[in-house]
Amino acid sequence: MSTPIPFDPELDAALQAVREQLPASFTPDMIPVIRRARENLPQPSYEELSQGGALVLRDHTAPGPEGAPDITLLVARPAAAEGPVPALYFIHGGGMILGDRRDALPDLAGLLLELGMALVSVEYRLAPEHPHPAPVEDCYAGLAWTVKNAADLGIDPGRVIVAGASAGGGLAAATALLARDRGGPALLAQLLICPMLDDRNDTPSAHQMAGLGIWDRTANATGWQALLGEAAGGPGVSPYASPARATDLSGLPPAFIDVGSAETFRDEDVAYATRIWQAGGQAELHVWPGGFHGFDIFAPEAAISRDSRAARIHWLRRVLGA
Repeated sequence: MSTPIPFDPELDAALQAVREQLPASFTPDMIPVIRRARENLPQPSYEELSQGGALVLRDHTAPGPEGAPDITLLVARPAAAEGPVPALYFIHGGGMILGDRRDALPDLAGLLLELGMALVSVEYRLAPEHPHPAPVEDCYAGLAWTVKNAADLGIDPGRVIVAGASAGGGLAAATALLARDRGGPALLAQLLICPMLDDRNDTPSAHQMAGLGIWDRTANATGWQALLGEAAGGPGVSPYASPARATDLSGLPPAFIDVGSAETFRDEDVAYATRIWQAGGQAELHVWPGGFHGFDIFAPEAAISRDSRAARIHWLRRVLGA
């Protein structure tokens, strides 16, 4: 394939430090090792996550899909808010195999306080122990419960935005498809941050950036195989597992999609935005030059990271009419 895209200089410097802890590639046998390493990291308390009390945090239990366990949802709401507020229904990343409901809050707290929004973060079941459709059905069940109980949560049910990053971005796109096809809940918009959308894992960018950055083609195959087993990459994969498989992208809520130019997901994300436009829908697409996967998390002070966060906030203001 073609020459790899060079990383933004500020991001490249940060990536060298990240590389000491996190490889670009990993295989299925490494999943337990990575999970143990994650468990050994210090976890912030809810008091710390509350930003000094500026956010009120509470866990809620919702019924899971039929025959499945209940779901835990972390709700964070600005303490100063009066009346119902808009909400991000957020689905964490982690390649379908890692992560929990607390992961996104440190990075989203400032956004929530600036825009006066609540966060509802869903704890979905992880692969490979819980393959498709468990993760997406958990996400959909949590969304349905959130909208049904919006009044008790202090949320405006007419201003719920489904959101997610990486694998969570793929699950957010799939949840939006389910909400459309099942007749609700109605969503105001979908915020898809470097989403993991295509189990076929065969785009030019996937080959171009193999072995580089964060979450390369080998790691991506590990995540998809955990979710789908031997079906990954083959015929008949559900669009609710792999949204790029959807043949109809009409009737979806407006989308914000962003991705780095120097990462595996670049081409599948650009294609998804293009197909939304072709179906008559609204999508705002940003491809950040020299960005690796998750660059704004790993290098938050880089100029391009600040620009990417600002673009999301500007889009949210327009969608919310704020």
